[in-house]
Amino acid sequence: MVSVFYHVVVLAGLLFALGMVLANVACFDGLRPAAPPAPVDAPLVSILIPARNEALNIEACVGSLLAQDYPRYELIVLDDHSDDGTGDLVRRLGLRADGDRRVISGEPLPGGWTGKGWACHQLSLAARGEYLFFTDADTAHAPGTVSATVAAARAYRADLLSAWPRLLTVTLGEQLIIPMILVLGMVIYPHWLVLLLQRHPHLAARLPDFLRSSLGAANGQFMFFTRAGYDRIGGHAALHDHLVEDVALGRAVAARMGEGMRLLNCDSLRFSTCRMYRSFGETWEGFTKNMRAAFEDSLAGFLIIGATQCCGFLLPFLFVFTARAAWPLVLGQIAVIYLIRVVLTLRFRTSWWSCLLHALGEVLCLGIGLNSWRRLASKGVQWKGRIYQTSRGMPR
Repeated sequence: MVSVFYHVVVLAGLLFALGMVLANVACFDGLRPAAPPAPVDAPLVSILIPARNEALNIEACVGSLLAQDYPRYELIVLDDHSDDGTGDLVRRLGLRADGDRRVISGEPLPGGWTGKGWACHQLSLAARGEYLFFTDADTAHAPGTVSATVAAARAYRADLLSAWPRLLTVTLGEQLIIPMILVLGMVIYPHWLVLLLQRHPHLAARLPDFLRSSLGAANGQFMFFTRAGYDRIGGHAALHDHLVEDVALGRAVAARMGEGMRLLNCDSLRFSTCRMYRSFGETWEGFTKNMRAAFEDSLAGFLIIGATQCCGFLLPFLFVFTARAAWPLVLGQIAVIYLIRVVLTLRFRTSWWSCLLHALGEVLCLGIGLNSWRRLASKGVQWKGRIYQTSRGMPR
């Protein structure tokens, strides 16, 4: 029999999570329209797209970036040994081997590197811009995206601005699982605290290195660096063996908040969209690749977050049928869970099915987490034709 005290603790934890979500949402700004600067005042932006077997997405992505209203940018696509015609599709859009709109062929993957990290590193070497805008091939961007991002990055003096596009979900599997990224991102990461510490770097400098870095997060779909900031943290080369390189890069910037480096997470809902996966199977495999890697192989962290998700965000839906003595507390827990989901669904315009069927989505995510830990501990995870056998190891 589960004690009433247990349910009180869970309810208190959920109320804390709600407070974290409300604090994060209150300070999580969105990119705003900005007039493009005059060419003489516009820093050169390098838009960099790693692409491996992206025939379904690449035309929409590149086409949207060719239509930007920003006056000074170069666009570079790296064709990472695609065998589905990705490179040919890019060339049909007018990209050539040289100039400001070009496609380059990726070099063979060296030992110890992840595929995306190696592709992004090569793009960084080819780029000439004062800003480096890494974006995924499954994104699309409205014409004012670069102008809005440059304006926001300059205003905040951000070394890394990472924007969260609107997540497009079509199949039920996508709708149930993908919005859970936002639940985890808004419950676990104190974005409000990062902003506070960056306003007072002397306070950040007093924190232990591991604590500063643990506050960092970023979204690889949209990473906008100053060249100086990217080089200062060592770029993708310094994190060449990280499967979840975006979180690692965000942590690398956050770790140096005490030195004045600045990380800004915001949304790009007005400008950018991303359909990460196109089926339940793709969603399952993609999250299996990332779930354990996001914890940097920390079993303790994985178990703590997993237990918190299970006890706080799943078990109340089971106890509603069994915990008669604590029924009001359990109903309160469920009410808080749905309040969190409604706030995030409205704020980030995600699927209402994910909100309504929260318990099912939670079961799927916990299953993916266990599968991710099992797969990386045994035969490895497969992504884009490569098999990764550790969260920070060499593919084969």
